[in-house]
Amino acid sequence: MLPKRTILVIEGSSSLLQQLERLLEMAGYHTYTARRALEALDIARKTSLDMILTAIDLPDLSGRELATTLRADPRFRKTPIVALIDHDVPEQREMNIAAGINGFIHRPINIDALPSYLEFYLSGGQDAAEDDSRVEAARELYVQDVVGRLEGRIRELERKNADLERLDHMKDSFIQLTAHELRTPLTLVTGYIRLLEDYPQVRHLMAADGEFQTLFGGLSESLDRMQGVIEEILITSRIMTSKIELNLTNVQPAGIVQRVVNEFGFALVERELTIHFNGLEWPERMHADADLLHITLANLVSNAIKYTPNRGHIYITARHNDQALMFSIKDTGIGIDQSQQQKIFERIHIGGDIALHGTSKTAFGGGGLGLGLAICKGIIEAHGGKIKVESVGHNRDTFPGSEFTVLMPISVSDSRGAAVLKRLVART
Repeated sequence: MLPKRTILVIEGSSSLLQQLERLLEMAGYHTYTARRALEALDIARKTSLDMILTAIDLPDLSGRELATTLRADPRFRKTPIVALIDHDVPEQREMNIAAGINGFIHRPINIDALPSYLEFYLSGGQDAAEDDSRVEAARELYVQDVVGRLEGRIRELERKNADLERLDHMKDSFIQLTAHELRTPLTLVTGYIRLLEDYPQVRHLMAADGEFQTLFGGLSESLDRMQGVIEEILITSRIMTSKIELNLTNVQPAGIVQRVVNEFGFALVERELTIHFNGLEWPERMHADADLLHITLANLVSNAIKYTPNRGHIYITARHNDQALMFSIKDTGIGIDQSQQQKIFERIHIGGDIALHGTSKTAFGGGGLGLGLAICKGIIEAHGGKIKVESVGHNRDTFPGSEFTVLMPISVSDSRGAAVLKRLVART
């Protein structure tokens, strides 16, 4: 018994496509179906086909453009491509033939005659133009038609792109304005909380009543967390709108790292995590924005803490020369899937199920807004540096770990630093 021959059917109408699929299956053919030309191209390029049956009017490319694209592929040079048409207009027929179409089946389809039509084209038959001398002229008309459609699509894309840029600008402005509006009352509430903490009766209550102290401490901690979230949003907004301004001074990077480690001291003890850090590996001074460098290091260390299980290890190492500093933060955590390693630097990238999302910055598997690494990337690039991540993959059983490596010039104005350090590292 001969194997079924395979036909790809492309038709924009769902009802007509289903009808054709049923007719062809009843006639003994195996079918693939698509409603768009680009979908059909994807199917054709990964499937062995005996025939392609396509409508001319499709939502994206026309049937003619589909045929021309397929004919450019050596695998489809001899594959029968048959057009479904409603009316046989000589000029249209010649343009279709010039585009690479072999034949035509009229709609509504003659069900009884369909098998013989298909066998005719499958055996190498093809329909001829009514006047062969007009095919070349039809080819020129076809080219003009393609160019005209292309111009129309480009203009449409430009208009849509302009609309998207406008909406993106409105979104960034709204986010920045909202964060500013939230920060003002929150700052006032935080100030009042601090005043209350110094109020004698409140201090007496906190000393006498452990539950009151816990409640008051929880309120203060929640306000600090809210302020941190708003600051993250504002920094991200400035980075994404290219409005970040560096307050460059001579800083001691090792001192900033030590401060960050100290800030996470409670979490490190609570979760029995060990941070390995040697301040002697770092340059004594570098030209940078101290506050933004602190934010960068805090986010990277927080990230390592969140994704490293209890009793794990975090290694903060550095090497440098006169022009550049390279430092890395490596953990023994769950690692990062290779397909996600570029996406994690995007704004509001959150791995895993959002329904299981946590807000803690130090609990294992904790979360946040998904802004931390985007902020790091923006700050580092504003200093003329680069950041990358390396991980063999994600695994909660074997804990392959991740390593974030940052390359920064010692002086922001010295663009030679990165290249010099790369050569230094390559020799070691």
